[in-house]
Amino acid sequence: MFKFDVAILGAGAAGMMCAIEAARRGRRVVLIDHAKAIGQKIRISGGGRCNFTNMYIEPKCFLSNNPKFALSALSRFTQWDFIDRVVAHGIPYHEKTLGQLFCDNSAKDIIAMLAQDMQDAGVTVWLNSTITDVRHTTGFQLSTSRGAVQCDSFVVASGGKSIPKMGATGFGLQLAQQFGLPLTQTRPALVPLTFGERDRPNMAALAGLSVDAILSHQNTAFQEGLLFTHRGLSGPSVLQISSYWREGDSLSVNLHPSGDVFDLLSAQKQVNGKQAVQTALARVLPRKLAEYVMRDCPLQGNLADQSNKGLQAVADRVHRWQVIPSGSEGYRTAEVMLGGVDTNALNAKTLEARSVPGLFFIGEVVDVTGWLGGYNFQWAWSSGWAAGQKV
Repeated sequence: MFKFDVAILGAGAAGMMCAIEAARRGRRVVLIDHAKAIGQKIRISGGGRCNFTNMYIEPKCFLSNNPKFALSALSRFTQWDFIDRVVAHGIPYHEKTLGQLFCDNSAKDIIAMLAQDMQDAGVTVWLNSTITDVRHTTGFQLSTSRGAVQCDSFVVASGGKSIPKMGATGFGLQLAQQFGLPLTQTRPALVPLTFGERDRPNMAALAGLSVDAILSHQNTAFQEGLLFTHRGLSGPSVLQISSYWREGDSLSVNLHPSGDVFDLLSAQKQVNGKQAVQTALARVLPRKLAEYVMRDCPLQGNLADQSNKGLQAVADRVHRWQVIPSGSEGYRTAEVMLGGVDTNALNAKTLEARSVPGLFFIGEVVDVTGWLGGYNFQWAWSSGWAAGQKV
């Protein structure tokens, strides 16, 4: 039997951060993952450059049944603390937009940094290894593909269900249920939205078009890029709003947030009333999108023939397009899982289960989900750090 002070399931961002912090405190740590390499999600994140944090971490940027839960970890290990580590390792980085920080070179730089820190701290890493059973008596007994493990503390950092082709499963949620911890409803988040068979053919010609847009759902709105796909809508604004959207809900889309289309059309009517409305609209929208908009506003005649009411109808269609997606692309392409282990069952300072001493849940498996743009990585770093101070 192998004996460790701490066993951690999951060699992702949260698990590695926890392993580093615990080992630096002198704890004997084993990090276990079924993948063949550490940091698989880090490797593909940010288009291969890893959006490792955001300069503007705020409570409003996280979704949870208890929005205040994440504050303790996020305030004790901040984005600036992680940036200091990146700088100390000589990793060049840049701000892309909205405070999003990316590696200049490759996400592999972040993985290499974490690997070096684990090696220096003395973490034992078991890859291509699985845990088949977990028991709790005096400490924890794990049945693994490498043999039995006994440990004082067990940390679940296995992530959520997103991107199953990379090995994501609901095993961490199953472990929570095994030990009697409640779960909140889980669903794909930061995910493209899809249209049904009725609407999809009408939008086929728009596939590949991208515009700056504002997507709104109830009292929440995001202004970023919107991308039309063969199946529906994607792009940063869509991924952001997908965390708030629910099946059956409508979304309001402003396809031209930088100006008033009614004013544009009215001005063009005075300058060149003989042009088609669609031609004037194509001054601010891609031509195919202007054609699509005018299909819903079948005005007769040229621009000069239109009443203010008709031009306002076109403007409303551009600024307040109402869409009802049929669904999402699901966990197959979702960047994260929304929901997870109920935060009421965890200590906000340590991420330890209140009812099972020595059992910890960190990262994506917990009901804390950040916006697109480095927020989820920061939650992983912060929650992993917090647990690492206690395990």
